[in-house]
Amino acid sequence: MFRDAIADFAEQEVRPRVREMERAGRIDPTLIPQYFTLGLMGIEVPESFGGAGGSLMMVALAVEAISRVDAAAAIMVDVQNTLVNYPILRYGTDDIRQRYLPRLTSDTVGAYALSEPGSGSDAFGLQTTATRPAGRDHWVLDGRKMWITNGAEADVFVLFANADREAGYRGITAFVVERGFPGFRVGKKEDKLGIRASSTVELILDGCEVPASNVLGPVGQGYKIAIETLNEGRIGIGAQMIGVAGGALAAATAYVKERKQFGKPLAEFQGIQFQIAQAATELEAARLMVYNAARLKDAGRDIVREGAMAKLFASQVCERVTSVCVELFGGYGYTTDYPVEKFYRDAKIGTIYEGTSNMQLQTIAKALLR
Repeated sequence: MFRDAIADFAEQEVRPRVREMERAGRIDPTLIPQYFTLGLMGIEVPESFGGAGGSLMMVALAVEAISRVDAAAAIMVDVQNTLVNYPILRYGTDDIRQRYLPRLTSDTVGAYALSEPGSGSDAFGLQTTATRPAGRDHWVLDGRKMWITNGAEADVFVLFANADREAGYRGITAFVVERGFPGFRVGKKEDKLGIRASSTVELILDGCEVPASNVLGPVGQGYKIAIETLNEGRIGIGAQMIGVAGGALAAATAYVKERKQFGKPLAEFQGIQFQIAQAATELEAARLMVYNAARLKDAGRDIVREGAMAKLFASQVCERVTSVCVELFGGYGYTTDYPVEKFYRDAKIGTIYEGTSNMQLQTIAKALLR
C-alpha cells in the first residue's frame, strides 16, 4: 500500500512537472511541501519527532517508485532520509534530536556535506578545518565543500571538518550546520548533464561559527559517522538506480509493442524479446539485492558488504538497461520527446556522481578479506 501510494503520487504530481524541472534545472518548489505532507521526509524517524516510524525498506520503496518517474525528484527524499535524518537520529544528543528532527520531518530540507574539491567520498583527504577558540562555546569552520546534493534548498547540513589535522582521519568531526550561521554561504550550483532538477552546489565556510552543542557524535569520530552513514546511503542510491532502470524498461516495453517494422510490432521479433528478457532479469536481480540489504539493515545487521554490492550492481545494471532501452527506441531514443533518453542520462550521472565503482569494489574487497 505504501509503495502504491508513492507510485500514484509520482504519476499524478511528479510526472507532469518533469519536463519543466529538467529544463529549469531545479525541483519545482511546490513539490517539496507535498513530500513533507506525505511523510516522505522522515520515514525512519520515530513518531515522537514527527516522523513516520518506518523502515529503511520503506525508504527504498519510496525512492524506487519516484525514480521510475524522475530520479532528481527522488534524490531529495533519499538524501533527507539516509544521509541527514539517519546520522542525527543515530549520533545526535537528545538536544540535537529535539531541535532538528521535528524541523526535518515537517518543513526543512537537509543536506550531507562530506565531499570537497580534492576529495570525494574519500574522507581521508578532507581539508576543511574546525578549531575551537580558547574559552569559547563555539567552533570555527574553514574550507569548501563540493557536489552537495539538496544544497540549494537545504537549511540544515550534516557537515564534516577536521578538528585535529595532525591526527589525520581521527580528527574528523561531524557538525550540524545551519544556513544562517555566520560565515556560511552557498556557492556555485552545478549545471549537470543528468538528474538536472536536483541541486548540486558548493558550500563556502569562511570562519563559520558553529555552536559547540552542534557537534554530532564525539569529537574525532566523524570518519566513523561518515562511513556508517554512507553504508545506509548506498541502499538509497541502489533504489534510485533500479527505479531509473525500471522506468526506462517500462517505456521501452510499451514502445516495442506499438512500433511496427516489416509488418509487425518489434515485440514479436525474437531478437527484441531476448533483449527485453535479459534486461528484466538483471533488473530483478539488482532489485532483490537492494531489498535484501535494506532488510538486513532493518534487522540490525552489518551491511558494509551487502550495501556496497547492491549499490555497485544496481548502478551497473541501470547503465546497461537504459542503454538497451535507448537502442530499442531507435532514433527516437536520442530525442527529448521520449523519456528514455532522460533515463539514460540520469543513469550515467547517478552512477558516476554518487560514487565510483572502484570505491564500492574496494569496500567489498575489504569486507571479504578482513
